Amino acid sequence: MGDTSAATATGQTIGDQIKQSPAVRQAIDAIVAEVEARCSAITDVRPANPGLKVEYDDLLKRCGAVKGRPLLYPYVASGAGNGALVELADGSVKWDMITGIGVHFLGHSNPAVIRAQVEAGLEDTTKHGNLLSNFAAYEFGERLLAHAKKGSKLAHAFVTTSGAMANESAIKICYQKRGGASRVIAFSHCFMGRSVTMSQIGDSAANRQGIPLSTQVDYMPFYDAVEAERVGQGAYIERAVAQLDEYAARYPGQHACFIFELVQGEGGFNTAPREFFVALMERCKQHGILVWDDEIQAFGRTTEMFAYDMLGLGEYVDVFCVGKMTQACATMWTEELNPGPGLLSGTFTGNSSDFTVGNLLIDTLAGGGFYGPDGAFAKHFGAFVEQVRTLAGKHPAWFGEVKGAKDIVGGVGGMMRFTPFGGDKDKVIKMCKLAYEEGLICFWCGHGPFHVRFLPPLPVFDVADWARVFEVLERAMAKVG
Repeated sequence: MGDTSAATATGQTIGDQIKQSPAVRQAIDAIVAEVEARCSAITDVRPANPGLKVEYDDLLKRCGAVKGRPLLYPYVASGAGNGALVELADGSVKWDMITGIGVHFLGHSNPAVIRAQVEAGLEDTTKHGNLLSNFAAYEFGERLLAHAKKGSKLAHAFVTTSGAMANESAIKICYQKRGGASRVIAFSHCFMGRSVTMSQIGDSAANRQGIPLSTQVDYMPFYDAVEAERVGQGAYIERAVAQLDEYAARYPGQHACFIFELVQGEGGFNTAPREFFVALMERCKQHGILVWDDEIQAFGRTTEMFAYDMLGLGEYVDVFCVGKMTQACATMWTEELNPGPGLLSGTFTGNSSDFTVGNLLIDTLAGGGFYGPDGAFAKHFGAFVEQVRTLAGKHPAWFGEVKGAKDIVGGVGGMMRFTPFGGDKDKVIKMCKLAYEEGLICFWCGHGPFHVRFLPPLPVFDVADWARVFEVLERAMAKVG
């Protein structure tokens, strides 16, 4: 028998001894303190260092050569920042109001994140696998489920490495439960990821160009506040239900699921009232169509941790997907949908830091006073709206009538968008790129009208700093012409 004296002498595994070692803890404390001290010097936007231009231009060329085209934004980070401010490898500092579409939701060089990442480095492996894994992946799924179960019947989780793969797992569960029913229903302007299947479901022709169409999709219009006001909300919802009934009658028993984005992301940060979703979800139940809630972009950002809790829809949800800000991604489902063995697998669930940082993120959201109508996220959204309206009052020529939108500002919680220049695509994209040059990172969304979108790192962002962000934005908008 092998030597077990090191573990048995203390009643601990060697792994636990390493993690609890005073020498290791002191080293981690020193690393975190050093990073925090140096990054505290990052306090405002600043231009690039001219002495780094040649080196940075070379980096951009190398990045472009790897990708086969220039980067959309000339962005290569230095690896340092301070909350909502990020330092690039050219020495410049910018406000990060898009956070990599969510992966930097706790900000840049957050001491707690640095600590979690360093602690992950103590593990004996970088990647965790589905076949053999340390407990970290299961702990992450366990944490998610503990909060998900509060308002839903979700019972199990499968952890994976990307949102698209979480969606692939979800659609497989739906297909299997529905006996191979081949059709899916999705909202117009939805985005599902860039795998072969998800590119076909997502409502963007450019994302499926050249891909053979093998997935049968029926599209429903997402809630249109302008049209609902014109015809009356009740009549509008009845019309939507009638269209769902028409699909069910045309293809009886052939729909596996209806994919719901409760807040559309790429489609324009579009929202809808609870009554709209309830009517459609109840009709899905009558037709035997599974309800799939895709919150890969919305999770954590609305006025509740789960958007289905914000809208009181948890009882209807059969399958659920989460990702982006959580680092690792996951598919969750009810007991009734528990799939057969072999359906869900894959080499990797994620790496150690995915789970240490993912667990930190969940705990931070759960304990930070962020949610509810008077929570921090609602207050941030109110401050954002106030800044947009002030800017529009100051420069009305930048904010003309927007066809197809009820207001120049929209979204919910940490999903924020506004619509300058009448939603003109070229001007909105130009404005975003000019904002980048001025020191503000944002992005666009929607398929007409086009909007400017913010996904700011709200847990580490000061409400008072909205004025500083909009000063940069105003300078950029003035240059659009």
